[in-house]
Amino acid sequence: MAKTNDFTKYINEAMAAFPVDMTAYNDAFKSSAAMGEKFSKVALEAAEKSTEISTQWTKDTLAKLGDVAKVKDEPTAYTKSMTDFASAQAEMTAETLAAFAEVAKKVQMETVELMMAAGKEASEEATAAVKKATAEVTTAAKKAAAA
Repeated sequence: MAKTNDFTKYINEAMAAFPVDMTAYNDAFKSSAAMGEKFSKVALEAAEKSTEISTQWTKDTLAKLGDVAKVKDEPTAYTKSMTDFASAQAEMTAETLAAFAEVAKKVQMETVELMMAAGKEASEEATAAVKKATAEVTTAAKKAAAA
């Protein structure tokens, strides 16, 4: 019968021959998680503010509709009530859209700031990694030349 080879020993030997410094991976993971947390914070704050704006708009609209629904003495009062509601609604809509635009503008600015910070951090990390690798190669070359 054919016996299946156990490659565990070979794999372990191969892994030992090529040691991997996991600190770079751990640092990258931590950086990525921190960046994700910052982006999530921006998104959650925007969602919270947008919800507040929407809720206030709804409350204001319902309050104005309450005035429209009231019984009037004169038929022309109904027309005036609807006209006043439409005018107030147009004004509230403009104010609400401006508030949403401010939220979007803030999110855009914070996102750009985060992306620029991430780019700077990545550049610094890459520079440090290259310097470290250069130093290691130089040290290994000197050892090899001396031997």
